[in-house]
Amino acid sequence: MRIGGADHDPGKALQSVPPRRPRVSSPQVRSGWRYGMPAVTTAGGQRVHYVDHGGDGPAVVLLHSFLMDTTMWAPQVAVFGDGYRLVAVDERGHGGTPAEGPFDYWDVARDVFAVLDRLEIDTAAVIGTSQGGFVALRMALLAPGRVTSLAVLGTSGEAEDEQVADAYRQLARVWLEQGADSVVDGVAKICLGDADASDWTPKWRHVPGERLMRIMNVLVDRDGVLDRVGEIDVPVLVLHGTADLAYPVARAEALVAALPKAEPLVTIEGGAHFLSLTDADAVTPHLRRFLDAQTDGK
Repeated sequence: MRIGGADHDPGKALQSVPPRRPRVSSPQVRSGWRYGMPAVTTAGGQRVHYVDHGGDGPAVVLLHSFLMDTTMWAPQVAVFGDGYRLVAVDERGHGGTPAEGPFDYWDVARDVFAVLDRLEIDTAAVIGTSQGGFVALRMALLAPGRVTSLAVLGTSGEAEDEQVADAYRQLARVWLEQGADSVVDGVAKICLGDADASDWTPKWRHVPGERLMRIMNVLVDRDGVLDRVGEIDVPVLVLHGTADLAYPVARAEALVAALPKAEPLVTIEGGAHFLSLTDADAVTPHLRRFLDAQTDGK
C-alpha cells in the first residue's frame, strides 16, 4: 500500500471516497479448501498460519497485500486451483499470523520457506500482490533454487518515497490514537480503488493500533531491492493497474527493465492497487497463462 505516486498529494485519497464498484468479497474457508487453517512454528518461534488448498499439480505460493489475508486469493483458487497446489500464507501481523516483535520482509520470506518445508515442497512458483510482491522478490533472492517463477502485481522493487512514508506514519498514529474509523475508508480507496470494500473494512476496524503501527513501520522502512533483482534468473510476470493510487506504472516498468527474464509488462486498464482481487477477471487469465507456460512439457 502506498499513498499516491510522485505527482500525487498523499493526503487526497484519505479525504473523499466516491461511490464504489461492486464489492470484492472476503469469503470464509469453503468446503473445497481442503486443509482448513493450520500453522507452522519456525525455528525462531514465529507461528505462521497458511492454507494448503491441496491438489497434485505444481506448487504455487500466494502472498497477500497489506492489511489483507489468505482469503483475498479466492478468485484465483476458483479458476486454477484444480491444476495447481495453491498454498496461501498469512504474513506476519496479518490474518492468523501474529507479529510480536520487530521484523522485516526478509523475515517474512523465511517464514514462507518454513511453511514449504513443513509441506515438504522443495520448489514453487510465487505470486504476490503489493506487499506480497515485496516478499516474493526477497524469496527469489534468498533461495533462488527454490523459486521456479514469479508473478508480482501492483508492487515495487524500490524503497518507499520518504514523503509518502511520513504520510503513512501519520496515518498509523491517527489509527493508534483515534481508532481506525477516521482513516479506514481512505485506506480502502488507496488499496481497492472504486470497488466496494464493505467485506474488508470491518476486518480492518478490528486491527489494533499497535499492530497497525508495527506492520506499517515494516512497509515504510523496507529496503530497496531494485539494484539486486538482476540476480533473479527465473521467468517473471509483472502486472500493474493504470488506476493504481499507490505506485505509478513507472515502478512496474523499472522492475521489468531490471529483471533479466521478465515478460513484457502487462497493464490492466483501470486496475486498482490490489488488482488481483479488484480486477480478478482481467488478471487471472494472465496468471493462468503464465503458470501454464512454465509447466508446459514438464
